[in-house]
Amino acid sequence: MVGAGKSKHGAGGRGSARVASPRERLQEILRILARTYPHAHCELDFSTPLELLVATILSAQCTDARVNQVTQSLFRKYRSAADFAGADPDTFEEEIRSTGFFRNKAKNIRACCQKLVRDFGGAVPRTMDELVTLPGVGRKTANILLYNAYGVPGFGVDTHVVRVTNRLGLVDTEDPEKIEAAICALLPAAEWGQATHRFIFHGRRTCHARQPDCPGCCVRAICRWPEKR
Repeated sequence: MVGAGKSKHGAGGRGSARVASPRERLQEILRILARTYPHAHCELDFSTPLELLVATILSAQCTDARVNQVTQSLFRKYRSAADFAGADPDTFEEEIRSTGFFRNKAKNIRACCQKLVRDFGGAVPRTMDELVTLPGVGRKTANILLYNAYGVPGFGVDTHVVRVTNRLGLVDTEDPEKIEAAICALLPAAEWGQATHRFIFHGRRTCHARQPDCPGCCVRAICRWPEKR
C-alpha cells in the first residue's frame, strides 16, 4: 500500500495544513532527490544492450563497482550473444567468480544468451514480455535494461529501492512487483526510469541498510521510518 502523507497539523479545519495526497508526497520526495542527486544514472558500464543485460545479471548481490572491474576485460573477450552462449563453463565461472554466486550467474548468462541466439537472432528484445522469458531475467533486470538501453519507461525495484521506499513510507510491502505497481501508478511513465536512479542513489549514498546517515539525509524531515536517527 502507498502511504497517505498526513500533516502534523491534522486534516482539515481552518488554519490547518492540507493533507498531501500520495502522489503529491512522492513527487515532493523525488523533487528533493533530484536536487540532491542531479546526475543520478545507471552506474554499470556498458556500450550495448547485451553488455547491460550481462552486467545487470552479474550485479545481483554485488556492487556495480565490482561488476565494472570484471566486465572491463569480459566485454573485450565476449562481444556477442553467441560468444557468451559458447563460453566454456569452467573458464567463464572463473572469469566472473569475484561477483559472487558465480556458478548460478554463469549458468544463467550462458542460458540467456543461448536463448537470444536461438529465438531472437542474437539481439536483446525490447519488450518486457520477451525479456522475462530469458533465464536469469526478472522484472527488475528487464526494467533497468528497457530504460537505460532503449529509452522505454521502466521502474526497476532492487534492494535499495525496496529499502528506501519502505522507510519513506511510500509503500508498506517488500514485494518488488507490488512496489513497482504502487510507484508507477503515481508517476507519469516518462518519470519511472529516473525515479529508479534517484532512489538507488539515495540508498547507496545516504539511506544505507545498516548505518543510514539520517542526520545528513535530504528527506529526513518527511521520512516516516520510526528508527531514523
